[in-house]
Amino acid sequence: MGEVTRWWWVRHAPVTVNNGRCYGQTDHPCDCSDSAAFAGLAAKLPQDAVWIVSPLLRTHMTAAGIVRAGLPGPDPIPGRGVLVEPDLIEQHFGEWQGKTYAELAARNGNLWPRFWLGPAHQAPPGGESFVALLARAHPCILRLSHEHAGRDIIAVTHGGTIRAAVALALDLAPEAALAVTIDNLSVTRIDHFPDAEAARFWRVTGVNHPPV
Repeated sequence: MGEVTRWWWVRHAPVTVNNGRCYGQTDHPCDCSDSAAFAGLAAKLPQDAVWIVSPLLRTHMTAAGIVRAGLPGPDPIPGRGVLVEPDLIEQHFGEWQGKTYAELAARNGNLWPRFWLGPAHQAPPGGESFVALLARAHPCILRLSHEHAGRDIIAVTHGGTIRAAVALALDLAPEAALAVTIDNLSVTRIDHFPDAEAARFWRVTGVNHPPV
């Protein structure tokens, strides 16, 4: 058995323009004003970790907020101690991005309920399916687990990305992974064990833990 790699998945802080909207890969800022939550994350997360964010601003802001709250870490600016992983970006919802859920339900007729009743293999117009997200995220997670074997990894990403990580660890069907709740500023803990006789072995120690 090799060295254990410990993933600390954090979903970004709430998007400031959410208001019941589907924002996907649109690059909006987030609300980092919950000082108690950020202090809780700073106390809960490990020091001397590898830091990873997606290309979207809300993950960069959340990482910076955790460091400001007291967790010693690198300069939380991508390129200066924080790794940016494009394959860990949120699902792309195409033409639905920026629309309210109520508006989408009214405009899309049967397409909207079909998407939510069986969404994993279906893509919104101009977007990607959850299965496509799994296909890009899983190889990235495996690669990073091997590149940083034996380290703690703090990955500040998105609800869809963290569901993808849980699906990989538990070998879940895509539809089952979509049933997992991932709240803003929650922590999901997953360990990776390299093994001489198996490609990978995972242990899930906690999903969607609140920051405080």
